[in-house]
Amino acid sequence: MLRYLSAGESHGKALLAILDGMPAGLKVDLSKINQELARRQSGFGRGQRMKIEKDRSQILAGLRGERTLGSPIALLIENKDSGIDKLKKVICPRPGHADLAGLLQYGVNDARDVLERASARSTAITVAIGALCKIFLDEFRIRIISKVVSVGGEIAPGDMSRKIKQAIAAQDTIGGVFQMIASGVPAGLGSYAQWDKRLDTSLSAGIMSIPGVKAVGVGLGFGYALRFGSQCHDPIYYNKNRGFFRKTNNAGGIEGGISNGEDIVLFACMKPISTLGRPLDSVNIATKRPAKGAIERSDTCVVESAGVVAEAVCAYALSGVLLDKFGSDSMPDIKNNYKHYLRRIKIS
Repeated sequence: MLRYLSAGESHGKALLAILDGMPAGLKVDLSKINQELARRQSGFGRGQRMKIEKDRSQILAGLRGERTLGSPIALLIENKDSGIDKLKKVICPRPGHADLAGLLQYGVNDARDVLERASARSTAITVAIGALCKIFLDEFRIRIISKVVSVGGEIAPGDMSRKIKQAIAAQDTIGGVFQMIASGVPAGLGSYAQWDKRLDTSLSAGIMSIPGVKAVGVGLGFGYALRFGSQCHDPIYYNKNRGFFRKTNNAGGIEGGISNGEDIVLFACMKPISTLGRPLDSVNIATKRPAKGAIERSDTCVVESAGVVAEAVCAYALSGVLLDKFGSDSMPDIKNNYKHYLRRIKIS
């Protein structure tokens, strides 16, 4: 079973994770992990912290030379801005953030204790884990990409940029929609047998785990609510060269919780960042008097980088189900099992 745990705070010494279950014999190019980290930091609308941090991952365990050993893989990303103990207390929780809910849950009197871990800074180590999984999936010609669909309701690139500039000028923030596409995924990953084995369950859960994501759709998503069944289900065809195939992909590559051989297509809504330059009404938790929400260094728009994080969590989910189906000890055995399976489903 593929699994990982992460640790680290936004302004702590480092972010770290241990990935367990990656098979032996996978060649890991560290530069590919760092390329993904650089992508996460890019995009119009990112804040000042991206000028401070130049994320680079270190692999501290689990490799010999450049190949995995089959043992747990330890990754580390150091924070340059690591003065957590010197930062001011946060006593006016920000609407939309975890501040107040976390204060109430843990019984603390400083939202700094909450926001340091709840911060989207944690997604840096998520992307590092996902980059490792992308390297694994590449061995099976499975590719994952993302793209921005809209920002603030605008769909043209120029209009999206203008919307972000408008938010910057107003000291506001703006959200939008991004799409994630996984190509080369064979039919038969996931299961309808149990709720937690459904492929759309694990993919959707991964995307919903990204801070700020408030909605996820598969294929047509909410578009299904606007059509008759005859207008949205994908007819099935067959020929000897391709095997079973579809001419449409409204299902987004998943039927009954199982991949059906078409591209997996998901989209998600990223809300506007919660920290505002002109903060909303809040309450001082010490005095219980009205106040404005705290101001922390933040971004204006992160829709593009949220798509990169979504690629990472989907790569992790897809790697997990692929290992569940084809074995998890060594790359040669997994590849051999995968090759025979593809041959079987093509001639079925």
